[in-house]
Amino acid sequence: MASTEPHLCFRSFVEALKADGDLVEINRPVDPNLEAAAITRLACETDDKAPLFNNLIGSKNGLFRILGAPGSLRKSPKERYGRLARHLALPPTASMRDILDKMLSADELPPIPPSIVPTGPCKENKLEGDEIDLTQLPAPLIHKSDGGKYIQTYGMHIVQSPDGKWTNWSIARAMVHDKNHLTGLVIEPQHIWQIQQQWKKIGKDVPWALAFGVPPAGIMASSMPIPDGVTEAEYVGAIIGQPIELTKCDTNDLHVPANSEIVFEGTLSISETGPEGPFGEMHGYVFPSDVHNCPKYKVNMITYRNNPILPMSSCGRVTDETHTMIGSLCAAEIRKLCQKAGLPVLDAFAPFESQVTWVALRIDTVKLREMKTNSKEFSKKVGDLVFNHRAGYTTHRVVLVGEDIDVYNGADVLWAFSTRCRPGADEMFFDDVPAFVLVPYNSHNGDVSPVRGGKVVSDALLAGEYTIGKDWEAASFKDSYPEELKTKVLENWENMGFRQLD
Repeated sequence: MASTEPHLCFRSFVEALKADGDLVEINRPVDPNLEAAAITRLACETDDKAPLFNNLIGSKNGLFRILGAPGSLRKSPKERYGRLARHLALPPTASMRDILDKMLSADELPPIPPSIVPTGPCKENKLEGDEIDLTQLPAPLIHKSDGGKYIQTYGMHIVQSPDGKWTNWSIARAMVHDKNHLTGLVIEPQHIWQIQQQWKKIGKDVPWALAFGVPPAGIMASSMPIPDGVTEAEYVGAIIGQPIELTKCDTNDLHVPANSEIVFEGTLSISETGPEGPFGEMHGYVFPSDVHNCPKYKVNMITYRNNPILPMSSCGRVTDETHTMIGSLCAAEIRKLCQKAGLPVLDAFAPFESQVTWVALRIDTVKLREMKTNSKEFSKKVGDLVFNHRAGYTTHRVVLVGEDIDVYNGADVLWAFSTRCRPGADEMFFDDVPAFVLVPYNSHNGDVSPVRGGKVVSDALLAGEYTIGKDWEAASFKDSYPEELKTKVLENWENMGFRQLD
């Protein structure tokens, strides 16, 4: 197999984390019932190393090990996004802007179709028929009030439209239901939902595969709200500049990454449902009574590598993969959307502190003034565009900020929002746009609609930025002192007894 670089092979990615000093291998027995997730959650909340659990209690026939926090943050400010950078063959010191620009680069490049290979490491072992019992796998219980064992938090669903023209890769949670079924969240406007609806029209269950431990560049693309109809395999090829290697499933005509760690093959039902949830989602809450009937996935075959690794996201309060990837990549698509529409947007990011329900847009105020517009008019243009597009589905507050604000710095965004946006007067509300049902104030807040409205553009541009330009300076070390004095202070900082500055 040629695809052995860390961004093209999950096993190599794990080795790269080890070489970076960003991996903790835990060889003692660890219980997948809460213990593995608890260790992972604490690592996420402290920006510590990714844990690799090599000795899970209940593991049989080599199934399986677990890697926690595969896309979370590092402690070092210089390599804060190093784990994400490794997904894309970027240096560990890459900035979030570098990472998002890399993901957006495929938009301007010709798609590169995948290379179909006859086999791969994912075919080294096989289970089928009565050999399959999902209830006997060491699937993790991630939060004590979860409704089941969520084996699927960082794998990649693979489905294809009935006409074969659109193959979609996506991340959507799924839990063990019984010996050969999962139940999972399939909701509008997810692409997996759109394709399920197409199969429902012709009365057939959806051919389906779920691949775990896929090429990291692939899992990044599956997290991104790329346009309807775009095939992620070709998008990834454009990003990495070469075809991604896929191999055919044994029980259907779908193709999966040939070096996947584990592959489930089967069908997504158009009619059968089962209880799903509750689950501790990306906004940091578990509602113990939150159980819904969701579609069933039937597992007809499991293939896997020798000594495979299941990636796991222990979702919750910031910061984990649901924030670093889902929020960030949505913001990147919003940046592209605004720029293509001619709006003067320089940067976009979903602050982690908002549980990525916000997106801050950094505005080029020189171009803004050339538009001869005002706060109300500009806010409406932004809101109408973002909130009616799939890229803005998970976003409920757009914060407009000026050039002086670093949108990748949550403290900067909060400072601007708190001091420049007058509540009510500088906000425009949107009540007839799609809402993200998983946000607690939508799904657990009395009589409000869980699927419509609740969105706002908060204008943290001061009035002068629309007319004469910035007429203030920040009261800060950066802005309030002469350069020569700042240099003197910095050069003598540690000699005065202070900590080393990053």
